[in-house]
Amino acid sequence: MVNGVALLASFILHSPVTRSMLRSLPFLIVASTLAFAAEPVVRPVPPPGVPVPDAVKTELQAGIDALGADVAKLGANPEVPSVEIFHKAVAWALKYEEFLDVKQFDIARGFLLQGQARAKDAAGGKPAWNSATGLVVRGYRSAIDGSVQPYGLVVPPDFKPGEEKPRPLHFWFHGRGEKLTELDFIAGRQKDAGQFVPEGAIVCHLYGRYCCANHFAGEMDLFEALADIRKHYKIDENRLVIRGFSMGGAACWHFAFHHPGDWAAAAPGAGFAETEEFFARTLYAEGATPPPWWERQLWRWYDATIVARNVAGMPVIAYSGEIDGQKQAADIMLRYAAQEKKAFTHIIGPDTPHKYHPDAIPVINKAVEVALVKGRDPMPKSVSYTTYSLIYPKRAWVEILGMEKSWERADIDAATDKDTLTVKTKNISALRLTPGATAKKLVIDGTALALESGAATLRKTAGKWQSADAPTDGKRPGMCGPVDHAFMSSFLHVRPTGQPLNATVGAWAKSELDHALWSWRRVFRGDAPVKDDSAISDDDIKNNNLVLWGDPSSNAVLKKIAAQLPLKWSKEKIDFRGYSLDAAHYAPILIFPNPLNPQKYIVINSGHTFREFALLNNSDQTPKLPDWAIVDVRTPADAKWPGLIYDAGFFNEGWK
Repeated sequence: MVNGVALLASFILHSPVTRSMLRSLPFLIVASTLAFAAEPVVRPVPPPGVPVPDAVKTELQAGIDALGADVAKLGANPEVPSVEIFHKAVAWALKYEEFLDVKQFDIARGFLLQGQARAKDAAGGKPAWNSATGLVVRGYRSAIDGSVQPYGLVVPPDFKPGEEKPRPLHFWFHGRGEKLTELDFIAGRQKDAGQFVPEGAIVCHLYGRYCCANHFAGEMDLFEALADIRKHYKIDENRLVIRGFSMGGAACWHFAFHHPGDWAAAAPGAGFAETEEFFARTLYAEGATPPPWWERQLWRWYDATIVARNVAGMPVIAYSGEIDGQKQAADIMLRYAAQEKKAFTHIIGPDTPHKYHPDAIPVINKAVEVALVKGRDPMPKSVSYTTYSLIYPKRAWVEILGMEKSWERADIDAATDKDTLTVKTKNISALRLTPGATAKKLVIDGTALALESGAATLRKTAGKWQSADAPTDGKRPGMCGPVDHAFMSSFLHVRPTGQPLNATVGAWAKSELDHALWSWRRVFRGDAPVKDDSAISDDDIKNNNLVLWGDPSSNAVLKKIAAQLPLKWSKEKIDFRGYSLDAAHYAPILIFPNPLNPQKYIVINSGHTFREFALLNNSDQTPKLPDWAIVDVRTPADAKWPGLIYDAGFFNEGWK
């Protein structure tokens, strides 16, 4: 472990930073007078583009069409995404009026030429980018929505295709950039290697689905990019490093503490690590309506503070400027870590605002180098892990398969000593342990059990642990809610084609579907897949979470499963959880296992649940609705809510 005291040397902070300094932060652009207003007025993100002259439109559209034809000819060629990123960047900028500077017209022209050259190389089986060094831009096709997503690489000059020695891989999370469209991102990745270029390592600059603090689909961007990188480069799986600054620092805090078993080191710079304290000035501004209880509970999805003990066994090298308001992130993480009797290195740039102090950079690099000498231990003798959700169930050889109560703290401590594995748990009802063949005996919460072939799957029944198969029902990893979880894997919007039970609710559902499609494109930079209810196939049901819009009369798929859902819905009323509500004025939102395929979700009447107001501050891009909600559609949808939320809550561990 790096000696934090020795490393800090001249980077010790002596003066406190007040919360008022947060007002100077470039990405904290929120008017407190608008906070939680009934009809908040927000500026668009991304901002409106500049006018494009007709002649330029005609020229670019011709190039877009030509490159599109070249892409289509490539068919199933595996290199298509690395060609298509150039087509998408220009096509979206033109179609959605996202040219944000007249200088981007020439960038677009260059991209069309690059795309045509890449299409020719791919068709000839000689993609030059597979052997290129230096700045290399690639793309992958996301399994979530079928979109093509770009990422940038810095490939060492001594790289050779087919080389045997695996390379360390460093991920960089970028800061907030409201103008960071695909056009801008790719252009930047072809010009700038970034501040950290470790010798001999590959660096991946993630797009992260634009400007969402690497949340939701932006979180999955790292893992999808990693899977694509593995296809083309030999990676040292025990020397993966995560880094980022500002919004990217926030992403790094999240990944480090919610995926702690994956990294050899984490180096967050500035950012934010939780919601309540960082966002307090707006949350609790005079005249503001405090967030509802369920939203506060859902902050536990991305808050890193409450899982601070996950720092055990993972080198974290944090950086802050001494006079940067975002020093708050490292300060609060250290405070929470201390409560767990843990600590990590904090490097502080003296008298430095929101940037890296030049003398701090080599200190950070040295700390990371020290961590990489050892690298990640994929099979540690002991594992300590805390989680609040089955969205994050795993560290090393420990996997939590069930919780007694989701969104409350769950702990596991497991350690092998000679041939005995000792485990202590809290708020866990099922788990899988795979510590390896050296472990012959198991003692869990004081109960001795058999451990065969160094592995065990266990369930707690009536307070007692016993060997059992992994649970196939109830909340479990991959099937635990809330609504937003459905949009982190393959999903499909199902458009109703029938007559709605009530015209008002039918019109609301149509409007909300339109909003979900529009918002997904702007926020997560993909075309959300959508099909009519009459066109849904068995493969659609097998492979996707289905987002069902409308009601059991208007949506044929919803009609088919209505009797197996935890509500009754007729033209006159909705019966749910003891309520009997007028079906002409109320609509349900919920997530639930699909009765037609319990391995996938159905979602009723909702896209991702944060709306336009949350785009103004990345710390606000958190789930706004839990497992279910009842909406009074007589109150119009606005930039915060889909209507008046009459009530909302969570299903229990049995989806009841």
